[in-house]
Amino acid sequence: MKILLTGATGYIGKRLLPILVAQGHEVICCVRDKNRFYCPVEFQKSVSVIEVDFLKQETLTTIPDAIDAAYYLIHSMSGTAANFDELESLSALNFVQRLNETEAKQVIYLSGIINDKSLSKHLSSRKKVEEILNIGTFATTTLRAGIIVGSGSASFEIIRDLVNKLPIMITPKWLNTKCQPIAIPDVLDFLSKSLLNPLTYNQSFDIGGPDILTYKEMLLGFAEAKKLKRWIFTIPIMTPKLSSYWLYFVTSTSYRLASALVSSMKVEVVCSDNRINTLLNVTPMSYKQALSRALIKVDEDKVASSWKDSLVSGRFSSNMSEYLKVPKKDCYIDRRKMEILDRDFTISRIWSIGGDTGWYYGDWLWNLRGFIDKLYGGVGSRRGRTNRHDIHSGDALDFWRVLYANKEEGKLILFAEMKLPGEAWLEFKIINNTLYQAATFRPRGIWGKLYWYSVLPFHGFIFEGMLKKLIQ
Repeated sequence: MKILLTGATGYIGKRLLPILVAQGHEVICCVRDKNRFYCPVEFQKSVSVIEVDFLKQETLTTIPDAIDAAYYLIHSMSGTAANFDELESLSALNFVQRLNETEAKQVIYLSGIINDKSLSKHLSSRKKVEEILNIGTFATTTLRAGIIVGSGSASFEIIRDLVNKLPIMITPKWLNTKCQPIAIPDVLDFLSKSLLNPLTYNQSFDIGGPDILTYKEMLLGFAEAKKLKRWIFTIPIMTPKLSSYWLYFVTSTSYRLASALVSSMKVEVVCSDNRINTLLNVTPMSYKQALSRALIKVDEDKVASSWKDSLVSGRFSSNMSEYLKVPKKDCYIDRRKMEILDRDFTISRIWSIGGDTGWYYGDWLWNLRGFIDKLYGGVGSRRGRTNRHDIHSGDALDFWRVLYANKEEGKLILFAEMKLPGEAWLEFKIINNTLYQAATFRPRGIWGKLYWYSVLPFHGFIFEGMLKKLIQ
């Protein structure tokens, strides 16, 4: 079968793709920027990639007519635009109009549980998208999930940050809101088993695990799994804005996502029925089992995807390809080079940079820069990296975004997502037996120029030290 997969570079899409390939399907992946899409060699015979921007109707012509079904996995949980709900509706409408012209029999949409009359703006938007999809000539299957628990999921990472960093928590009252978490393997099970299954056509289903918990109980459950003692006290005086800042400063989340989560977490998300479990013969695992699986994946460095790698975790508002060519004109450039001793060793060091490994030299200065960035509303350096030793184009790496990564070529290009009066790139490339390292900054006005000269004294210390450590 030919399956259209939207959101192929997202948290769910990256994990669903190998399942569809293993089932023998031919998968057409929709992405806004091909430079962000990584396809393992073993999948390439079964996978094709097309560039589509669902806000631009003219780009949807790249979607082939001969498709059997499609997954609609497009969300804007932390969209920057105030009218993100209107944009989500427009995307869905453009999608429906194009799919009506194809041979698609079914569209599967992953939404949020919406069984409360007082919905947040994000949940209301998802409900509207569901209504738009239902007007299509194809059968629509909507799976509504609450909190998704899995290595790399936004919920899991926020819970992990809070529990690991705060022995005592003074928290907002919404931590007493009930929800029904579901493990990521079960979400993928429901998604794959619903595919071209007539029993699921033109229906909406709530999907959740067997446990109904408050967010406070979820935090304490994580603490128990990690064998940590934690005390949590809820108070009624924390406003949504204060709650958002609390999440933003303590965890690795962006302020936009923190604000969206706070808005949604005030609403109870509990499944109204679990008939789909019997329908598809799925027995969802408990919250405790979901945590155990996620922690094992983290410990084994086998996190398949992370919310942090989505563009909404940083400041990108356009395609990465626009930044791929590092500029030279009107830029300040710190260039350094050094002869390497062992190419494999140096490549391994470069590909492990950042995250828990650090930057090899002057880490306290990198951390200080990340902290200052967080104070000014930036991403900070808490995002870390998804995998300790492997990186691909599009991945987040502390306060950088990976633009290009090619081990055989020995070239890595990073783009700064911190708040800056300009744009910055950090580039590593090996030519013959020499490692070339370049930090490029394109200033924006007088403040950009002042910024460059203010940090220039630290460059010799940081970049020279880092270069030596990448070789020795």
